[in-house]
Amino acid sequence: MEPDHVDEIISAWGHELPEIAGLPLELAKRTALLVSAFDIAAGAELEKLGLTQAEYGVLATLRRIGTPYRLKPTDLTHALLLSSGGTSNVIKRLVAAGYVTRAAAEDDARSSWVQLTPSGVETAEAAVRATTAVHARLVERIPERTAKALSEQLRIALAAIEEGVLIRR
Repeated sequence: MEPDHVDEIISAWGHELPEIAGLPLELAKRTALLVSAFDIAAGAELEKLGLTQAEYGVLATLRRIGTPYRLKPTDLTHALLLSSGGTSNVIKRLVAAGYVTRAAAEDDARSSWVQLTPSGVETAEAAVRATTAVHARLVERIPERTAKALSEQLRIALAAIEEGVLIRR
């Protein structure tokens, strides 16, 4: 296989700081590029729907949990790996757009529920379908056997590193 952009980066660092030019840097760069490709493609679809990635994250999270399509803001914060302030700002924008409502939690006066409106359900479904379709077009470029193997290897890698990094217990 021909050297790619990541190989060039690793090679350049190999000349400048050889101690950093190894597998950790290579994996970080390759996964970052893969995430970027998916994010750019999805972002273009979300832009057509007038949504940001964060807004999409909230809508998709609420939709995928099923009826009544509601969570508390703290649950959204944990599910989306956002800060509480970031989650609050996204929720405010979605309330203003008519995609979600906020209602006081019956069991805790200090908390509230964030719930999809019918318009929010419709928008969430449209966004999920659009992003899934564009992701499928990217994955179609990879031989199926390679894509399945990559998915399994990424599952193994994430299981090994996510505890304490992505998942806080």
